[in-house]
Amino acid sequence: MKSVVVLGSTGSIGTQTLEVIACAPERFRVAALAAHSNDVLLEEQIRQYRPEIAVLVDPDAADRLARRYRGRTVLLSGEEGLLAAAAYANADIVLSAIVGFAGLRAALAALAAGKDLALANKETLVAAGQIVTALAREKQCRILPVDSEHSAILQCLQGEKRSQVKKIILTASGGPFRGFTSDRLRSVTLEECLQHPNWRMGRKITVDSATLVNKGLEVIEARWLFDIDYHQIDVLVHPQSIIHSMVEFDDGAVIAQLGLPDMRIPIQYALTYPDRIASPAPRLSFNDISALTFEVPDHQTFLGLPLAYAAGKTGGTLPCVYNAANEVAVNAFLSGKIGFLDIYHVIETTMGRHQVALQPDLEALVTADAWARETAARYIDAC
Repeated sequence: MKSVVVLGSTGSIGTQTLEVIACAPERFRVAALAAHSNDVLLEEQIRQYRPEIAVLVDPDAADRLARRYRGRTVLLSGEEGLLAAAAYANADIVLSAIVGFAGLRAALAALAAGKDLALANKETLVAAGQIVTALAREKQCRILPVDSEHSAILQCLQGEKRSQVKKIILTASGGPFRGFTSDRLRSVTLEECLQHPNWRMGRKITVDSATLVNKGLEVIEARWLFDIDYHQIDVLVHPQSIIHSMVEFDDGAVIAQLGLPDMRIPIQYALTYPDRIASPAPRLSFNDISALTFEVPDHQTFLGLPLAYAAGKTGGTLPCVYNAANEVAVNAFLSGKIGFLDIYHVIETTMGRHQVALQPDLEALVTADAWARETAARYIDAC
């Protein structure tokens, strides 16, 4: 039986991870849960899954739960509690679904403790890919992608020689604004942005999908997950979200992974890798598919993707700055402070003002992240 730590257990990926675990009680047990501030849902999860420890990072939420809860699970709080859960001795694998840069230290703590890392937090590799992958190699731990696209690549590569890969092709749904011009995007609303056509996701990642920043983050993540150069990573818009990604080999063969858009499939594969077990996800029926179509992304309108390539190819602290500026911009958009297209302006301006350090350590990345957030916030306030 595999003992699992779920970081970000009350979010979209976290709750779906627990659904997967609940469907295979003979294979999995929950060792620890961690959330930010949703004490009500975390308490429900504690009672259902009975972890040995549970964490609320927000101290007020932790106090609320501590006043109510009288069970056997040990309650922890703050970043110290989060890191304790990530490095929990009784766990075999840590699934990190924490949103944003905040997940980096927890991922490093898990790897430093010798735990395999099922990674749904793409910002970890975007901001600190070199540091994270070096630590995984040192500790002989596996980093298993939970993103549907990177899970698809991992599956396509099974039994193949990495040296014979010509390129990988990440697919993108195109989000709710596929085909929109810049003029149309000027007036889109938050409500429209959050209506993703295919996937059930959190608010931040749904906005990232609409801007194609999410795909940009995935490009940088893929570079580190699969040790591949940026010129070998392509993005193709595939509105049906049936083909989750593809690998082209030197001989011209292309292998693709297909399935209905359901995150429980890549979540379960990360937890069971390299094995497969029965899944609660619905099955793909080719009789119900009328067409599979593909488009080249519009790099002139959806700037999240070309900005990501620029950040990744430059390297150093710039991908960290790209990510931090986007997080600030998306929060401002979600709160109504800026418009949709302003997200790009914030990212591009912040990147343009940054002095890149090409060989950063963790401290330098933390400094760059803080600088980018402050710079982006000042730019937003001045608009």
